[in-house]
Amino acid sequence: MAEFDLIARIRRRVAARDDVALGIGDDAALLRVPAGRELVVAMDTLNAGVHFPDDTAPADIGWKALAVNLSDLAAMAAEPAWCTLSLSLPQADAAWLDAFLDGFLGLAEQHGVALVGGDTTRGPLSVCVTAHGLVEPGRAARRDGARVGDTVWISGSLGDAAGALAQWRAGAAMDAYLRARLDRPTPRLALLPALRQAHACIDVSDGLLADLGHVCAASGVAAQVDIDALPASAALRASFDAETRRRLQATGGDDYELCFTAPESAREAIARAAADAGVAVTAIGRVAAGEGVSAFRADGSPWQAQNTGYDHFAA
Repeated sequence: MAEFDLIARIRRRVAARDDVALGIGDDAALLRVPAGRELVVAMDTLNAGVHFPDDTAPADIGWKALAVNLSDLAAMAAEPAWCTLSLSLPQADAAWLDAFLDGFLGLAEQHGVALVGGDTTRGPLSVCVTAHGLVEPGRAARRDGARVGDTVWISGSLGDAAGALAQWRAGAAMDAYLRARLDRPTPRLALLPALRQAHACIDVSDGLLADLGHVCAASGVAAQVDIDALPASAALRASFDAETRRRLQATGGDDYELCFTAPESAREAIARAAADAGVAVTAIGRVAAGEGVSAFRADGSPWQAQNTGYDHFAA
């Protein structure tokens, strides 16, 4: 299959949006940004063997490639609108591409996202997506707004994806639930109403302690986390001992849950909005004066990990 046949195959499956004046097929897309909205842009790259196991199904690769970008938009409290897709493929395989598009465009359809352009090339398997969203001026949930006294919240559960990767690296059979959480993370766009109460937000891609540390650094504050309050799935509890589970939850990454801070006075409103969205949220700590993130057990004793999260360029 030639490159332009591949592009035509993608174009035939793309859904339309009224605000796309010109989509796939020209040198660039033309998009109508509504008046009174700011444009939010996020980009992530997924590489085989780094961001997903080599045996990952193409539909799951497609889903995850878009999901991690939509998660970034959710972390900014932005409504998703458009995306672009750059694919590096070892070969132009029609069956592989169709399955990839099943996952990618299936998730795009769920959230009303239009694929408006991109690029294809031959090379090692790599997927780069840029997602575009919209937010009212002044309503983005940035990293630099956390305030002393805020409650620290987390959506969903932590450690599932890291648990699956740990099993894979050990050559063990991966638990089906944990594998699904690795392959198909859920972008928490349903929590946008709850984020109206938030002072700061970040999605957990590199590990809770590392990503919360980014919020603290940007905001000029510290955070204290109750390590025993971190929500864990039944599958994670069944697969690992308590200390390993804590480490996976605190530092594992690939969860794509939202970690946000909000005033204690907003606790009831956040719980109500999250319940309406059908997404569990858990209060896991508080923002304090100082710098950095510290973790404690339920009995008040300090808890430490060897590292706080994933670093692509660590030795």
